[in-house]
Amino acid sequence: MPTFAYHRPDEALRGKVAALRTRPETVLEDYQLLMELAGYTTALPAGIDTLLKINISWHHYYPACSTTPWQFDAVTRAMLRAGWTPQQLIPAQNSTVVVDPKLGSVNNHLVSVQQKYGLEFVWLYEPQHEWIVYEPEGEMLCLPEIFPDGIQIPKLFVGKNAIHLPTVKTHVFTTTTGAMKNAFGGLLNNNRHWTHGRIHETLVDLLTIQKEIHPGLFAVMDGTIAGSGPGPRCMEPVEKNVILAAADQVAIDALAASMMGFDPLRIDYIRIAHEKGLGVGDIREIEVLGDEDLKEEDWGFTVGDTLASKGQKCIYHGCLHPFERVLLRTRIVPWSIFASKLYHDVCWFPLVGSKRAERMKHTSGWGKLFEKYG
Repeated sequence: MPTFAYHRPDEALRGKVAALRTRPETVLEDYQLLMELAGYTTALPAGIDTLLKINISWHHYYPACSTTPWQFDAVTRAMLRAGWTPQQLIPAQNSTVVVDPKLGSVNNHLVSVQQKYGLEFVWLYEPQHEWIVYEPEGEMLCLPEIFPDGIQIPKLFVGKNAIHLPTVKTHVFTTTTGAMKNAFGGLLNNNRHWTHGRIHETLVDLLTIQKEIHPGLFAVMDGTIAGSGPGPRCMEPVEKNVILAAADQVAIDALAASMMGFDPLRIDYIRIAHEKGLGVGDIREIEVLGDEDLKEEDWGFTVGDTLASKGQKCIYHGCLHPFERVLLRTRIVPWSIFASKLYHDVCWFPLVGSKRAERMKHTSGWGKLFEKYG
């Protein structure tokens, strides 16, 4: 099949990241200003259908884990104000072997926003959505090796703008997760866990593909409540009252990483993307628009591991690596799904996570705002 390459309007916004402090009472207006500062109408060609790539990292509500309802609300509102119609805005998400995204959209109060604006969720794993083999024009680091039968992407994605809606949080495999990692939950199918052993290179390959198939690319990141610890799920939620936006996917991830306390260029996916010229990963070269002093933030976040992630790392990089294909790509793979669900849903969330989530709902202004979207 032919590949799709576009003149990139977002190149004019290279290395620029908008960052603002916010509060629950003004967050929708603050997001509007944020997106204007980041140049969203420049980055996204007008009149083109636009994917709103939501992030549902868990089917439970857990602060900092998934796209927030006010983030989804504000981005949708800003796009409508700029001339897009509800029919042109497509909130999309794939499933994973351990997360139910439809349940997650309900528990994370995204459905109320979808209904408010008359949007239609697209669940990419449903049979009506076609997946096609895509042959990238750009250099690939690992995906052709992992998927020798071809890299499959959703046909729906080709030729549409894309806005990523991640949160500011840590991740056990990638140190941090943001705009670049958010593509992982839409652009690859249910076998994407095969890439975890080479996840940093995978994210760079996905950004290369995105720049070929999307006329415009943008990210709006919510750090009202950020996550520190063994993310993307078992984190400690920390109220930070920050929101970020950028066309440069590498730069927004680099700024978020720096604010969390990490050197972006020591995170492989950011460093490699920077070296390949896919964006700006060197914090010294990033221009912050808005609250410029946020560039100096250092929250001292850590990553760490859970019992589940230690086991996964053993398979991907440790003593069990020789058995990775047997353990994760054959008929015995349900054992790993069961183990993950047992740890996260049966043990950790009821014993630890649910209490943290309830505490945040009752003690934080963001928790109270979350309840209003229910």
